[in-house]
Amino acid sequence: MPQSKYKTIMLKLSGETLAGPEGFGINAQKARDIAQRVKVVRNLDIQVAIVIGAGNLWRGRTGLEMGMDQATADYMGMLGTVMNALALMDALEKINVETRVQSAIEMRAVAEPYIRRRAIRHLEKGRVVIFGGGTGNPFFSTDTAAALRANEIGADVLIKATKVDGMYDSDPKDNHHAKKIDKISYIEALNLRQAVMDSTAVSLCMENKLPILILDFWDKSALLKAIRGEKVGTLVSD
Repeated sequence: MPQSKYKTIMLKLSGETLAGPEGFGINAQKARDIAQRVKVVRNLDIQVAIVIGAGNLWRGRTGLEMGMDQATADYMGMLGTVMNALALMDALEKINVETRVQSAIEMRAVAEPYIRRRAIRHLEKGRVVIFGGGTGNPFFSTDTAAALRANEIGADVLIKATKVDGMYDSDPKDNHHAKKIDKISYIEALNLRQAVMDSTAVSLCMENKLPILILDFWDKSALLKAIRGEKVGTLVSD
């Protein structure tokens, strides 16, 4: 098997990856499927960190539509990310992948508090580290949390796992002739104003020259192809 082009990766998953056919909640089979794919990558001697969203449990905009204060709605979403992190940890440990969950919001009974040096040490020891609780602050997305943690731990790439196979020059839903982009600069990606990734996260990666790889996680071979350096998804970089 070809060697990996990365030593440390940050995998950003949406909460929807854990949802069942109904699109809501935590599906045990989906958690097992993600865990198996992460194990394959970990077995290549790659350090794996994960940030997962909470769209399968709660979306902040739902609270806003209900008239809820945005900070409160965002904190509820952060708690949802910790629930998803625990579910994924359980699935990983059931297949003998040692895992730690660190939360930006302290809840010591269920997760370690986020400590950068401890997270790096866990990774060095071969453990998968899942970061829950977002950045610990409202008004920031889990995309931004992934970019922040990826830079803090010195990841080689931020892999954004989505439902689409990359970025396009226009919205393929509206334009059937939209062309997929294989490589794009940070500035060009920001100017496209697509909803594939939060602009704050892209800007943070641009400032620190951290490449972003956007790929279709529903394609079960895409992650491994990316790790091997094969052409997949869209690479956002200098």
